Formats: sequence, structure tokens, C-alpha cells
Amino acid sequence: QVHLVESGGGLVQEGNSLKLSCEDSGGTAGWYVLGWFRQAPGKGREWVAAHDRLGNVRYIEPVKDRFTISRNNAKNAVYLEMDNLKVEDTAVYFCVATVSWSGVGPLEESAMDFWGKGTVVAVTS
Repeated sequence: QVHLVESGGGLVQEGNSLKLSCEDSGGTAGWYVLGWFRQAPGKGREWVAAHDRLGNVRYIEPVKDRFTISRNNAKNAVYLEMDNLKVEDTAVYFCVATVSWSGVGPLEESAMDFWGKGTVVAVTS
């Protein structure tokens, strides 16, 4: 069973950086496609980034030049390095694991197999 726990969120000023971490205490997440979603106040969940075991990486357009997703399969962990943060990046960030991704295109919210409980990122101007 995959049990995802996020950490690293916080309150930062615009232009600064944060690194989110997500680890699986169940010890099997390294076999899955890993990614991140976010949910801004008053909005629905939005896919942010994905990383499969083959090295395929995808991002949504607003973050592709500022965020970097990486993973450590031996630690069953995934990370999201967020640079040059903007006020519009304010959201709860969720770690996800799935077997349902072709390596191209977005992760589909309904197809995710496991979710973490989220970590809050708040960016002030």
C-alpha cells in the first residue's frame, strides 16, 4: 500500500523558492508514476507536474520554466523544486502516485491511485 506524506510547504515572498518533498511510508511508490497537483483557494484541483520511472517529465505551462520535479526511487520519494514563486502559485500541493500515464500529456485527476493529504504553499507580494 502506498502512503504519501508531503512536507516543505510554507509562507514565502514572491520571487523566493521552496522545495516540496513527498515520501511513501509504504515503501512501493518508486514503482509508480509520481506527480503533483495543486488546489488554489476557491478553485478545483490542477495537475502541476509528472515524472515516470523512464525519465519522462511534464509540467503545466505556467510553471515549466520555474518548477523542477525529481524523484528518488530508492527512497520512494518525489520532490518539487519551486523557484521564482508567484502569488498565483498559492495553493495546497498534493503528491500523487499512479500507474495510469503514457508519458505525454497531463495526469488525469480521476486516474490517480494514491493521494497525499497536501501541504500548504502561500506566496505573498
